[in-house]
Amino acid sequence: MKLLIKNATIVDPACDVYAELDMAIEDGTISHIGAHIKEEAETVIDAKGKVLMPGLTDMHVHLREPGREDKETVATGTVAAIKGGVTALLAMPNTEPAIDTKEHVQLLKGIIGRSASAHVYMAGALTKGRQGKELADFAAMQEEGIIALTDDGSSVDDEGLMRSALRLARERGLLVICHCEEKTLANSGVVNLGLISTKLGLRGIPCEAEYKRVARDILLAEEAGCRIHIAHVSCEKSLEIIAKAKKRGVQVTAETAPHYFTLTEDAVSGYDTNKKMNPPLRSAQDKEAICQALRDGTIDVIASDHAPHTESEKEVEFDFAEFGVVGLETLLAVSITELLHTKVLSLPGLVRKLSCNPSAILGLCKASLKKGCQAELIIVDLHKEWQVTKRSLVSKSKNSAFLGRRLQGVVEYVILGDRVVHQARH
Repeated sequence: MKLLIKNATIVDPACDVYAELDMAIEDGTISHIGAHIKEEAETVIDAKGKVLMPGLTDMHVHLREPGREDKETVATGTVAAIKGGVTALLAMPNTEPAIDTKEHVQLLKGIIGRSASAHVYMAGALTKGRQGKELADFAAMQEEGIIALTDDGSSVDDEGLMRSALRLARERGLLVICHCEEKTLANSGVVNLGLISTKLGLRGIPCEAEYKRVARDILLAEEAGCRIHIAHVSCEKSLEIIAKAKKRGVQVTAETAPHYFTLTEDAVSGYDTNKKMNPPLRSAQDKEAICQALRDGTIDVIASDHAPHTESEKEVEFDFAEFGVVGLETLLAVSITELLHTKVLSLPGLVRKLSCNPSAILGLCKASLKKGCQAELIIVDLHKEWQVTKRSLVSKSKNSAFLGRRLQGVVEYVILGDRVVHQARH
């Protein structure tokens, strides 16, 4: 089976390629990249005016299966991922039951094998039941295929336990992903602490709840010599701590999500529960700091933190609504609209944050379009507009922070191996 893509603007930061070229794919492998390829092929795609780039790697996704299939499943979540250009993702372990034992990893692995349409990699829980009291069996889970550890949704409060976790993770070569939240400081808040929280009469979450735990986890990781990744960074002070740690050689990487560089706490003024997430939307100053950190490399990765919830969990009073928003289908388009078209990032810079860096951090050896690589790529129209509506989203849950917004950036084709697994409808 041969596939030929003509006249595409190929963007591959891993190989320092940014040019209009053709690409031939044979039996799922990239066989030729060059100008004016004349070879015959069963399928020919004219990508004139469009960008060909590596598929996205989203390292922060909640697929909810097993246990909460009413919110999302591996099948529905990966269909949404492919539509958004995400060809590989890391599934968070806060399922029911949590992915905290060899048997639970086997359970999820079986579900993935039967129903995933994108590449799904697994993170295991740091602690049993994600309760922060006793470490999970890292070795047994790793033997079954986990590639990272996290209690995402919770932070390990016990400093001694976290120190032990980091030492064991280092011994096994596993990445630790940190949800940085000090619950005593968060104080059951639901929005950012500030003028808006006061005006709305809602309990506020101060930035200290995030950055103090960021500082603690980085110091413990530095002491243990362990790689850590700080999830969903939302505030300026956290970024300052991360930047200083990087300068002194700590093995720390960081991610943010599109809502943190697009929206501010003002978005919750109408008590819209689709703007409720943890950490919360912060100030305009924090938003600008996030953009600057994307520019200067303090933030390595843009991830969706895809967190689906049912309508009954969101269409309640703000205080009682679940935290979290869906994001697989809007990850790329929001990034194109808010970062590329506003010149916060160049196109190669954006591809690094969405594809190259997360792939490298997770050790997946993906995100390259060079000859001989397995084809895992997307073709994108950077300028085509679409509107985010409940009807346009294929995720099982529709709790997007961007409902009603017009975005630029449509994934026209997704190619995995020798198959076109997605083609946009027009």
